[in-house]
Amino acid sequence: MSHFKTIIGQSPSLDSLIRSAKMVAATDVTVLLQGETGTGKEVFANAIQKASSRTDKAFITLNCAALPESLIQSELFGHKKGSFTGATASTKGLFQAADGGTLFLDEINSLPYSIQAKLLRFLESGECLAIGDVKPYYVDVRIIAATNTDLLKLVTTKEFRSDLYYRLNVVPLELPSLSQRSDDIEALISHFMNMMAVTHAIEAPKLSKLALKALKAYPWPGNIRELRNLCERLSILMAGNIIEPEHLPAEFINPIALKTEPLRLPERGIQLDSLEADFIHQALNRTKGNRSKTAKLLGLTRDTLIYRMQKHGFH
Repeated sequence: MSHFKTIIGQSPSLDSLIRSAKMVAATDVTVLLQGETGTGKEVFANAIQKASSRTDKAFITLNCAALPESLIQSELFGHKKGSFTGATASTKGLFQAADGGTLFLDEINSLPYSIQAKLLRFLESGECLAIGDVKPYYVDVRIIAATNTDLLKLVTTKEFRSDLYYRLNVVPLELPSLSQRSDDIEALISHFMNMMAVTHAIEAPKLSKLALKALKAYPWPGNIRELRNLCERLSILMAGNIIEPEHLPAEFINPIALKTEPLRLPERGIQLDSLEADFIHQALNRTKGNRSKTAKLLGLTRDTLIYRMQKHGFH
């Protein structure tokens, strides 16, 4: 499926995710994309749509955090003329606009509680009800939802309906953070630099080995979005030149990361298993037992961390 070739990278965590996404695309199941802000959830949603049987139909996006509660119901389901002050004409909602296609609900965690029941009703029966109407309408729309927070925690605090959570969570896909796929950073930089060169009609700059090392060592809290923005800035300011570490923003200059001297093996040797177990223990303490954050701190995928924890007898 060539639609997933637009997703740059070949790291194991990304490859595994793409394989799952391809299988999901071949079905019509509801998908929940989970991951930190900036990990490319909308790009994945778009690729799933393009690889599905709905490829030639509408793909409509709504950021659930972008609209106030008073407007989001009308935006999704539409309203009848005169149903509220300012409703001077009947208006169709996004569900009708997406009929036959896909509706991508980003930041689903921000969907108002009062609207969650209406979304659940649609997922269970395909039924929608415009504001001010008494007769429901039915549409054929696939839902792909995305969240950057733990929905299950919101369920426990009664901020998110448990029945909607389990209905959305049929096929959850976890997008890795950029720090979990550091092997892809060089390919992503090349992609963004070349894209900016075309967009701004300039010559793409090149990275020195030390500058690339600094970028690979950086934790990327803003993920791919942060990397893209940096590439655009550097492409404009350093067009046609060699980017050295001193050209990078201050937060990227980590003397330890740039140190060229490798770690030395002590003369007496080490117990590698004990060292690994100790580092995992320290990382777990630092993150208060959060496995995703621990994996990120150690530069591992979550599955690899769990495997190594089991190997060392961690619970």
